[in-house]
Amino acid sequence: MNSLRYRLGSAACITALAAALAAGPAIAAPSHGSSHGKHSAKAAAHSSNIVQYAARSRSLTTLVAAVKAADLAGTLSGKGPFTVFAPTDAAFAKLPEGTVASLLEPGNKDKLAEILTYHVVPSKVLSGAVARLIAQGGGEASITTVAGGKIIARLSGKTITLSDEKGGIAAVTTADLQRSNGVIHVIDTVLLPKG
Repeated sequence: MNSLRYRLGSAACITALAAALAAGPAIAAPSHGSSHGKHSAKAAAHSSNIVQYAARSRSLTTLVAAVKAADLAGTLSGKGPFTVFAPTDAAFAKLPEGTVASLLEPGNKDKLAEILTYHVVPSKVLSGAVARLIAQGGGEASITTVAGGKIIARLSGKTITLSDEKGGIAAVTTADLQRSNGVIHVIDTVLLPKG
């Protein structure tokens, strides 16, 4: 997949998401019935989309506020498919004091959109497929995000971990929350792109 480097703004972000979807998946799509230890889930998708599910979750309120502030709710409610690595409220709370409030300010909308799209893959990728890619890659798999950056997936025991471009590591705490337009993997740390 081609790298998606672009200046983010709501119109540019929607255009980039559409281009990424047209280009095809960033990593291999999973086969049906795949699972990975404690990260398995029912194969049937649910009727709510990614944004609707997150809005009903008590542990993803900061993510929902950020998605709305970056004008990405409409895009992430679209057809997809998307894979979203969703940081919990506790994950956002680990950022330096004042960071979240600053990112939610209108003047920081582009930076916020860049961080959020760094958590999105333009295809549906279940945890079993990620585990297989890690095994095929000799212990790690590079995942290209909608923001154009890379996340490195590895296994720590039976837990999938994700390393960002700044050296941060997030663990997938809940995997394979399948929605009508993709899948959510809940993570315990906000991933940060180079920018």
